[in-house]
Amino acid sequence: MGRSASKSADRERKQGVATLARGSGAGRGTAGAPSAGAGTAVAAIDAEGRFTGAGARGLTFERRWTTPGIHPYDEVTWETRTASISNESGKSVFEQTDVEVPSFWSQLATNVVVSKYFRGHIGTPQRERSVRQLIDRVVDTVCGWATTQRYFATDEDAQTFKAELTHLLLHQKMAFNSPVWFNVGVEPKPQCSACFINSVEDNMGSIMDLAKTEAMLFKYGSGAGVNLSTIRGSKEHMSGGGIASGPVSFMKGFDAFAGVVKSGGKTRRAAKMVILNADHPDVLEFIDSKANEEKKAWALIEAGYDASFTGEAYGSVFFQNANHSVRVTDEFMKAVEADGDWTTFEVTTGKATGTYKAREIFRRMAEAAHICGDPGVQYDTTINDWNPSQARIVSTLLTPVQSLVF
Repeated sequence: MGRSASKSADRERKQGVATLARGSGAGRGTAGAPSAGAGTAVAAIDAEGRFTGAGARGLTFERRWTTPGIHPYDEVTWETRTASISNESGKSVFEQTDVEVPSFWSQLATNVVVSKYFRGHIGTPQRERSVRQLIDRVVDTVCGWATTQRYFATDEDAQTFKAELTHLLLHQKMAFNSPVWFNVGVEPKPQCSACFINSVEDNMGSIMDLAKTEAMLFKYGSGAGVNLSTIRGSKEHMSGGGIASGPVSFMKGFDAFAGVVKSGGKTRRAAKMVILNADHPDVLEFIDSKANEEKKAWALIEAGYDASFTGEAYGSVFFQNANHSVRVTDEFMKAVEADGDWTTFEVTTGKATGTYKAREIFRRMAEAAHICGDPGVQYDTTINDWNPSQARIVSTLLTPVQSLVF
């Protein structure tokens, strides 16, 4: 897209026109959905996302789960419990007493929600101690945004939306992703998306920028994925002389940052997806990278180091914060079927760097995955055949379990 076309598209986005349905009673939709009536009103949307114009009427909502005048909290029974979590050896790693939860919530739900999503330091007045506070923090903030930006037709519609959303969360009929619970009502401009796909160029500045970007995404509880195939291989020459480090070498640095930045300021690890194309010159090193680290962990465990998930053995090896996937094409898979050759190419020059049996590469992927679960497989051709946009997709956030099919 050219610069002028991009500016035009941006103007259209900021000054977009929304056709909003305003019903007269007939054809009302389900709860949480705008009603569809006979009349329509056309309303402009300004740069801040607010409805403007004389015809702006906002959205209408109907109640399905709640009753006017009765708060969803008053329809359930509540009780106080202790939320506690222990590690593999039985040692307590988290405890908060006297937390208020719905009586029908399981203890597992209590432990997860209190330990991961309650905000504030334990032992201080700022610490959340009730599920009511957690839900209200998120729902009040979301509904506050919508009211400020005039999304609703009337105050009654706003109250209906608020009550219905509260009910759905309270009864576990739906749930937001973790970054919403971490950040909404806490940060002035909260990071709410669970996953981000980043790009990287073949230069040191871009590579270091990626490390910073990922660290900030992890800080607020989101995951990140990147295809590192744009980075030249470990046998390619640098413009100023010398040989490049290769993407696997930089992956160690990215993984180390992910390990020390607790996701959302909590105890869980950051989540990473790392992808390399099957024709990259370092694809074999990439395939073996996590399996080799797994073997190192086994050796440390045999030597007496703690074998737990957060223990010294796995804490001493690389790639424990990342899922690795090889990006393959139909051409590669057909070469596997036919026991044909597969060639890798330099990133910078496009010259062939090596020729292998495709079936041997695939077998190596399977053996590594058998050891540690990685690498998974992403099917580039299929993903882009199904892609409805004109832009080519080079990275998708799929875990090995989701994408690995042999």
